[in-house]
Amino acid sequence: MDYSQLALQKHKELKGKITIAPRDIVDSKEKLSTYYSPGVGAVSSYVAEHPEETREYTWLNNNVAVISDGSAVLGLGNIGPYGALPVMEGKAMLFKSFADIDAIPIVLDVHTADEIVAAVKAIAPSFGGINLEDIAAPLCFEVEERLKNDLSIPVMHDDQHGTAIVTLAGLINAAKVTNRSLADSKIVLVGAGAAGVAIAKLIHLYAGSTIVAVDSKGIITNNRSDLNPEKQILASFNNTQADGTLADAVKDADIFIGVSQPGLLTTDMVKTMAANPIVFAMANPVPEIMPDEAKAAGVAIIATGRSDFPNQVNNSLAFPGIFRGALDHGVTKITDDHKIAAAEAIAALVTDPSADKIIPGPFDAGVVEAVSNVIR
Repeated sequence: MDYSQLALQKHKELKGKITIAPRDIVDSKEKLSTYYSPGVGAVSSYVAEHPEETREYTWLNNNVAVISDGSAVLGLGNIGPYGALPVMEGKAMLFKSFADIDAIPIVLDVHTADEIVAAVKAIAPSFGGINLEDIAAPLCFEVEERLKNDLSIPVMHDDQHGTAIVTLAGLINAAKVTNRSLADSKIVLVGAGAAGVAIAKLIHLYAGSTIVAVDSKGIITNNRSDLNPEKQILASFNNTQADGTLADAVKDADIFIGVSQPGLLTTDMVKTMAANPIVFAMANPVPEIMPDEAKAAGVAIIATGRSDFPNQVNNSLAFPGIFRGALDHGVTKITDDHKIAAAEAIAALVTDPSADKIIPGPFDAGVVEAVSNVIR
């Protein structure tokens, strides 16, 4: 199936993937007077005096803004707000399809932290939550942190935390299948952007694992003088502090996690890893190593970001349930405890994990409910 051609065809045919539908039909003078003038004036006056009750009288109880500046769209890079809009529409479509949340795609034609934060804060009163998407690192870290501190509604950058949650869920079960302890495993992480940093932070918080992170210049250690604050955090997770290349890093590694570029992990590198290694090759659309090559080289469990192979690490397993739970339970901050609880809930849905089934599929029953129940 040529999904690129099919996507172009369907998007043009539908002219976008989402729409807005009213919760009641305005088909009488009585309804017009109730929902608009003059009746709505009483509602406006009431919520102006009781802003804490706004979600009881408006759609704030069930809506999320999906916001991007178009600076890091999929694997396409900085393609701007118009390029980001189809992805934001897609995200909104998934929110509605999986969790019945009304999500509004918003693309910003501004690209500094101050501008993005100001824009989001200005429109925040219209929304019950903020899902940040496709904002480049390291800018995304500052933007999310400032918005979390300044707003009283849940804010989550899904490229970071959705990916980290589903990755941890998969690793919990992959460790069971291969009889490993995550705490005692050597993990190699390639890619020091938004997803990579968040994955490393969550795994280290959960298991205290040794994580050897690698970027385009090699192993990230405190010996280097070019580290930004996020890479300094990655360096602190590396107990060995030995410099070198990716090939050096993967020797004797139990787990490889890739959120970087196609083809970086070779079969020769895999053969130097520990016995029955775990490989999460999540570059999209072409992973760091193809699953058939990985298995031929001795990989016990392979996961990718693709839907045409087993063990797809798909953010849609996390973000719909997280915001469903936050909206339903009045949660104003998504915490690290929430992320770990969500990962454990996703992992627990696979009652008998195997090499080809370490995480649920996006259409498996009960995923949103399981995740939303732990966001309290």
